[in-house]
Amino acid sequence: MHLQSPQGVGHTPAGAHTGAAGGAACGDLIRISLALDPEDPAGSVRDAGFDASGCGATLAAGSATVSLLRGLPLLEAARIGADAIESELGGLIPAKRHAAELAADALHRALGAAARAARLAPAPGRALIAMSGGVDSAVAALLTCRQGAQAVAVTLELWADPENDGQRSCCSAESVRLARALAHRLGLPHFSVDLRAEFRAGVVEPWIAGHAAGLTPYPCVRCNGSVRLDGMLEVARRLGAECLVTGHYARIEREGDSPLLRRALDERKDQSYALAALAPESLARLRFPLGELEKERVRELAAEAELAVARRPDSQDLCFLAGTSARRFLERHGGPAPGPGAILDEQGGELGAHDGATGLTIGQRHGLRLGGGPPRYVLATDARANTVTVGPRERLLTSEIEVRDAHLRADGGRVDSVKIRYRGGRLPCEVLPAGAAAGDHRRLLLRFPEPIERTAPGQLACLYSGETVVGHGTIARHTTTV
Repeated sequence: MHLQSPQGVGHTPAGAHTGAAGGAACGDLIRISLALDPEDPAGSVRDAGFDASGCGATLAAGSATVSLLRGLPLLEAARIGADAIESELGGLIPAKRHAAELAADALHRALGAAARAARLAPAPGRALIAMSGGVDSAVAALLTCRQGAQAVAVTLELWADPENDGQRSCCSAESVRLARALAHRLGLPHFSVDLRAEFRAGVVEPWIAGHAAGLTPYPCVRCNGSVRLDGMLEVARRLGAECLVTGHYARIEREGDSPLLRRALDERKDQSYALAALAPESLARLRFPLGELEKERVRELAAEAELAVARRPDSQDLCFLAGTSARRFLERHGGPAPGPGAILDEQGGELGAHDGATGLTIGQRHGLRLGGGPPRYVLATDARANTVTVGPRERLLTSEIEVRDAHLRADGGRVDSVKIRYRGGRLPCEVLPAGAAAGDHRRLLLRFPEPIERTAPGQLACLYSGETVVGHGTIARHTTTV
């Protein structure tokens, strides 16, 4: 039926939200369009249509998708996957299964666009769950369902690059498809939301610009603070959800009327550093069910529930660098062009040559190719002059670090430690000037009781009072060495 008399072919409803999948790699292309009923508090699909090119199975899959879709409430439509499309077609031979998968991909991109514009009635107990296709977000969803919440899943498409390894990225098209399969396995509606433009503008381009300025920025803070989590919180509001649940290892505590971020129970997996810039109003709507769990227990829970991702490796820190290097990425995406330059000693004498100052960072030892002699470490880089200054390790030590664009959520006198590297530990410190009030500060000084090894400018300084995050800022270019 769907092949001989396809439903909705060539039809695009007025005010439609559209998603497409396929293209040059497989030769098949499908586009699904759907329009919601603006008067319905459940956001029912008022009308739908599709366009397709390629094999007959793709045409039939588009028709089957439209047939399943029409009249469904938005959250019910988000339960449709490749299996449901194949079933509507009466089955597909393995060689044609890709048609149902392409139709499902296109459908969920259209549903994601619809979710960003929807106005579903608020529903007490409804929770939006961020699912990345990894074990942490899967277990966060599992625990939320067990608590009786009306759970809805969302996965973001943040980056697409044919040279990157999709299996190692938490935001690739491959991970989106895996996350959708996991959500449907748990019986959840699932939305794929495309934030690639926002991610490039808000995360990748500032990261490239930072490298061009000779800094080493930490993009995860910007991503969590103003792109990814805020984007999903807006989708949660549109879908009538009370909160957003994620698989981050962190906790939230209340201090008066203001929520504060707290370190996770599992210090090895703690992600409070990457979440430090979240605003209190965002924290108030977030839930971190893994904050009280050890990573080993999370994997055990996934295995007990027979989730396929129970032993899936964790993604790397910078999702857009999965399967590539920072240098190669910068070359492909308009970053500073690497070129040979001088490696200098502290007196300005030339010791050797490097391939590009932006490829080296403060504290680095390997890759300098200086031959014999005592070990030398990068002490400073100058992107404009394309020079790198090196010296002995003791010249990396400092008793003070300057932090710019700082924000304190509590009086600076409460700060007792700082973390200046994602993989590093907390370091005892005090904030100067003494008595710095809560709020924004153009500059603050961190003083250490014992000299520490300084880190690259542009990195985050996350300020703690005990286990609680009470401030953050960006490490400035100049530090005072001992």
